[in-house]
Amino acid sequence: MTTTVIEVKELTKIYNDVNAVDGIDFTIEKGQCFGLLGPNGAGKTTTIEIMEGIIQPSSGFVEYYGKPIHADISQQIGIQFQNTALQDFLTVKETLDLFTAFYQHTLSHEQLIELCDLGDFLDRDNRLLSGGQRQRLLLALALINDPEIVFLDEPTTGLDPQARRNFWKLIKNIKARNKTVVLTTHYMDEAEQLCDEVVIMDKGKIIESGTPHHLLDKHFSDVFIYLPLVQVKADLIEKHQWQVIGERVEITTTQVESTLALLMQEQVSLEGLHVKSANLDDLFLKLTGHSLRE
Repeated sequence: MTTTVIEVKELTKIYNDVNAVDGIDFTIEKGQCFGLLGPNGAGKTTTIEIMEGIIQPSSGFVEYYGKPIHADISQQIGIQFQNTALQDFLTVKETLDLFTAFYQHTLSHEQLIELCDLGDFLDRDNRLLSGGQRQRLLLALALINDPEIVFLDEPTTGLDPQARRNFWKLIKNIKARNKTVVLTTHYMDEAEQLCDEVVIMDKGKIIESGTPHHLLDKHFSDVFIYLPLVQVKADLIEKHQWQVIGERVEITTTQVESTLALLMQEQVSLEGLHVKSANLDDLFLKLTGHSLRE
């Protein structure tokens, strides 16, 4: 039996006649990693700040376990903001001590150090942390009050690929503790790795929602095959109406084996061939007509 943790109903936020959030609805179940996806300016951060009780909606409501947001909500949720300033001249350990004083109930430092993998840099000044170390400390601060619901707003922006993947492991560890995670991101691979349920936002509206697997099955049956352009004759491209994208030929097909057999029959070199299933980036492009990062 699922338990609804958060319900968002007809949520709207208007700034100077601009609908930053435009009448959106969704529910979040206990233990889910729930993703709010979309490009910068889609309304993700505004939505999450209303859910956190930081700003008030123009209309609509957010409920936790069937009750409106109340003054004590800050004691019950954890937040990793998109931009957070850490106090200079404090070490990581001293920062944990400082934030522990803000809450009535907290996890032990030992638990936070293990959960967020802080052990190697506990005595390091905040100013000297790498990007990945800084994000791990900020995650620990979001978890310091042992919240049932953790909000992560673009937590891996600016991290290198390895640091991003390390951070994903930490989020999976949190979810394994039956915590509910609300994640905003414009990295669709991140959402596919972490999220049980997603809503895709654009220009303040929800344009699609569901599990990543369900959404891809709903919108795509094709597989994409890519080959270097120099290896495919122009008349073959024209005959089959294949797409040319930069220096590559894109072949869209539902029959990979027969397409590869055709290429070999036409004596096309398969060196550099790449086969790719559709992902959430492809879905966003299909739904909106523009790239996620435009």
